[in-house]
Amino acid sequence: MSPVVGSAFFLFYLLALCNASGADIALDAKATLLHRIDSLNLLIYTCLLTLTVLTIWVFKHRRVSWLHETGLAVIYGLIVGAIIRYASSTNQVTYIDAHPAPDTKYNLSVPPDILRFRFPDKIQISSGDTVPNKTYAYSFRGEIVNLEQNEIDLKATFDPEIFFNIILPPIIFHAGYCLKRKYFFRNLGAILTFAMVGTALSALVIGALMYGFVQLMPASLASSFTFLDTLYFGALISPTDPLTVLAIFSQLKVDVNLYAMIFGESVLNDAVALVLSGAIQNYEKRYSVDGGFEITAFLAAIGDFIGIFSLSLLVGALLGCFTALMTKFTHVRDWPLLESALFVLMSYAAFLIAEVFELTGVVAVLFCGICQAHYTYNNLSSDSRNRTKQLFELLNFLAENFIFTYIGVSMFTFPKHHFDPWFIIAGFLTSTLGRAVNIYPLSFLLNLGRKPPIPMNFQHMLFFSGLRGAMSFALAIRNTVSEARQAMLTTTSLIVIATVVLQGGAATHALAYLRIPTGYDALQGQNDENEALPYRDVRSETPRSGEAGEKARLARLWGALDSRLLKPLLTHARPPLTETLPGFLSPLARILTTTRQYTQADNSLRRTDSDSDLCLDEPQPVPTSIDPQQLWPGLVDTRISVEGITGSNI
Repeated sequence: MSPVVGSAFFLFYLLALCNASGADIALDAKATLLHRIDSLNLLIYTCLLTLTVLTIWVFKHRRVSWLHETGLAVIYGLIVGAIIRYASSTNQVTYIDAHPAPDTKYNLSVPPDILRFRFPDKIQISSGDTVPNKTYAYSFRGEIVNLEQNEIDLKATFDPEIFFNIILPPIIFHAGYCLKRKYFFRNLGAILTFAMVGTALSALVIGALMYGFVQLMPASLASSFTFLDTLYFGALISPTDPLTVLAIFSQLKVDVNLYAMIFGESVLNDAVALVLSGAIQNYEKRYSVDGGFEITAFLAAIGDFIGIFSLSLLVGALLGCFTALMTKFTHVRDWPLLESALFVLMSYAAFLIAEVFELTGVVAVLFCGICQAHYTYNNLSSDSRNRTKQLFELLNFLAENFIFTYIGVSMFTFPKHHFDPWFIIAGFLTSTLGRAVNIYPLSFLLNLGRKPPIPMNFQHMLFFSGLRGAMSFALAIRNTVSEARQAMLTTTSLIVIATVVLQGGAATHALAYLRIPTGYDALQGQNDENEALPYRDVRSETPRSGEAGEKARLARLWGALDSRLLKPLLTHARPPLTETLPGFLSPLARILTTTRQYTQADNSLRRTDSDSDLCLDEPQPVPTSIDPQQLWPGLVDTRISVEGITGSNI
């Protein structure tokens, strides 16, 4: 080969390398740009959360109570979203029109998951060079609304699955882990009635009323809604998130039973609403033939709801109990970091296992948190107790404020909003009526057998505390393909913003207007629930005469089973199983009983106010030498009696 020919081949080789290198450089530049935009997006939310934290500190320092931290997060999110939408520079997203081949076999009603885009062989690009044939895969993102969208607009919105898989689990787990179980179980009947029966009733009322309103709207919108759509809207808008009200309750020391009813309902109705919305979605897909009402399909959907909820509860409880056994019978507590890591991973595993088996992870992680607090917490070292409490409190704070910030930002950046004033007005009206149907009729029925009854001012406060929040938004944003779902998202976002900012800010005034007493710790002698559960012999705490008659039968049975079987099995509590199990099970009882249970004193680590016995605790006495009118002005007018404070309210 001559030197000239060799040089020519070498020159062509260098040109080919330059062409390939140029394409790689362009792709690297695109990847760098996307990385910068991702970083800018995260920086925006980080700055928003930082600003929220600093403003909260100023508000607490100045004792400002008319705006809660979640309202601040929403307002800051709205401001930044408007800036991104209207003040950012235009940076049009590159695109190319693609049409399906005439002989394509795809004929499903939903878009494909992946689009394989095949460049023709040796395509000619603008610089005059040719690109060899390549095939690229593009994942489904959603329907295109505006081709002139900016990159930052796209990046300021997240995949809805992030909310369900990353952000919601720590919020729900924290609710179960930090639950005041004593007062929760004392008001268990009312809580279950409001959370389960009330949420389902509210969803049905909202769905039926919205369907009637939709039929009166323009045909373009009415034609896109079915009764199942409006029923789904009723299910997603029914759960409450009274975070603002509960924060004010804690500051003002409002009656613990009112606090327990509002908090307990909000914890459970999130789980109920999620399972209910899933049952509604599955109704037409799995059971109904033509999408209309069929009695067999309706009963199958109810069975689906009960089965999924029960199995999800069982998964969460079993994971919590299994973690308690691991921490009881191993020495992992000698390494607190490993112990804390095991605790967090097992708790998150409850959510994932439920999701893998098509159950509801939110229900599983909620009851896993309750079991972890009631059993596993007692086996942890002091370092792990403090670490897990503070960790989930921090995660809950950041996740809650991030969601409310995102709600504000997405009002301007999320491309799938559909603003219909009539649907929005109807949504506000029906959600208010649905909340009223949840509270007042059910309170009347509960008061027929409840001693003491729920006072009317408490009922008004329960109605007022129906703020909407994270769960409603997460359910609404999960599917925004159709025009009906887009209208639901817009209406839900506006309802969340209005209730959090307006109702949350007016909570203090509502307490004063309804003359609900505050400073409840003054009567209880500061006997708040402590952190750890005591290891003691429950036989030494016999309820006083007449007290057992006031307890709910279910709660008394559960208290006996828990204290004499479950707690000695899952923790180091006394009495040991060798004393409570039948004689023929004594070999198994000896295996399941630790040396610590035999050797510790009966009254070691005993507290004044136990959260562990749930229903066997003695009631808190009210000092008879104190005039209730001096502590609670207007006590008689609000129908709260001394017996109403000391009794057990199930």
